[in-house]
Amino acid sequence: MSTSDGWLAAALVPLLALVPVLWRIAYGSPEDRLIGQNLTSLLAGLALLLAAQGFHRTSYTDVALVVSVLGPTGTLIYARFLGVLPDSRLVRWTALVGVPATVLPLCVATGPGRSMAKLLLIGALLIAGSVVTSTRGGKGGITA
Repeated sequence: MSTSDGWLAAALVPLLALVPVLWRIAYGSPEDRLIGQNLTSLLAGLALLLAAQGFHRTSYTDVALVVSVLGPTGTLIYARFLGVLPDSRLVRWTALVGVPATVLPLCVATGPGRSMAKLLLIGALLIAGSVVTSTRGGKGGITA
């Protein structure tokens, strides 16, 4: 088993974690669907980072950067339509534990340089976006 195979096997973990999330999106309440959308963008970003290392494709890292910016933005837009930003410990803890557990080994594998800076930026965006969109502020409603 080569190193690339190890990264690709690790990329399967967030992809497999998407199965129950997608089930919740399909059959859950609107608040559950919003949490699922938030968690989906987080897991997709992690899977893309690991796949980029496994396939040696830097373009996947660029896609992960776009997901890390647009995922939380989409969550906030839908929250505005629903009128509520649901509180989700699952999203927060996945971001606070899963992102460093993924990004730090990738930083070690890539070594110092521009790629490492990009990985750290994506990790920071994934954490910040997930924490902001999974924490209910004030009375729990979204105001203008």
